[in-house]
This record gives sequence, structure tokens and C-alpha cells, in this order.
Amino acid sequence: MNDGLIPQRYAKALYKFAIENGKSEVVYEEMKVVVSSFEANPDLLKVLANPYVGKDDKGNLLLAAAGDKREEAYENFVKLILENKRECYAYHCALAYRQIYRKENNISQVEVVTAAKLGDDELNKICNLVQESYKGKTLEFTYTINPDIIGGFIINVDSIRMDASISNEIEQLRLNLLSRN
Repeated sequence: MNDGLIPQRYAKALYKFAIENGKSEVVYEEMKVVVSSFEANPDLLKVLANPYVGKDDKGNLLLAAAGDKREEAYENFVKLILENKRECYAYHCALAYRQIYRKENNISQVEVVTAAKLGDDELNKICNLVQESYKGKTLEFTYTINPDIIGGFIINVDSIRMDASISNEIEQLRLNLLSRN
């Protein structure tokens, strides 16, 4: 089985249905919650793939993964994947829907990584600089702290990476020294 093709088809169908009903943004927000639920609970995928867990229980888990306020489009989507025994693809469908929505709505993901927690002013400065560089795009920011980068920051915008971390500088120095031998 292809983990990419099946979720893509379901996500495209859901996106088309959501667009036709004026609910694409609401479903997008639900899919972000679903993805977060799967990432916070990795065993959820195992439960959905387990043949001994009943269809109703799987449905309840998928509905709960979207949070308290659910759109009818998502509920119908859950019913559809359960009827077709595709519940094990729910996470990948949510990822695919987010990707489709972002592409269609010119949205880029921005991840800011620092070694230590930044104050709101510093973080806002970085976000504003990134926003200036990507005029015309809607940016969704996430902020992560990773002490392994030692200092500086890393900014990832979709597939573009700007690495101004100390750990990267050290690695570049190491590679320079090795190449001189």
C-alpha cells in the first residue's frame, strides 16, 4: 500500500467538499488539531491500526482528536474513512489536507529555533524580519527551544533553512580544518 497516494486522494476530496461548502478554513483548523493530537499521542496510530479495536471506538478516537468543536465535514470524513477501512491513514490525511490548504492559500510554515527562550520583543523582531522577506505570503510561526544549537538561531521557512547557530559555525570550522589536511 502507498501511504502517500491514499491520504492524498481523501484529503483532496475533503478539501473539495470543504471548499464547496465554504468550510475549508474551519476544516484546516480542525486538521491542525488532529495532527497535534496524533503527535502528542503516538499510540493513536497503533490503536487505529489494531484490528481488535472496534469501528465505533476508532471513530470516537478520531472525533476526539479534532477537539470539542467539530465541523460536520470532518465528522462525515471520519465516517467515510471508517466505512472504507482507511482509518489507519487518518493522520496522513490530516497532513495532506494541511499541505493542500497551505498550497492553495499561499501559506508558509516558519519555524524559529533558538538555544534559549527569547523575550517577546526579540521573537517579534525575528518574525517581522521574516514577514518582510516573504511579502504576499501568509506565514504560520512556530517557536522551538533547542539547547543543542548552543546559541544563535535557525529559521526554517518551508524547505528553506537559515542556520545562524553556534553549533553550525563550529561544524563549518571543523569541516574547514578537515579539508585542509
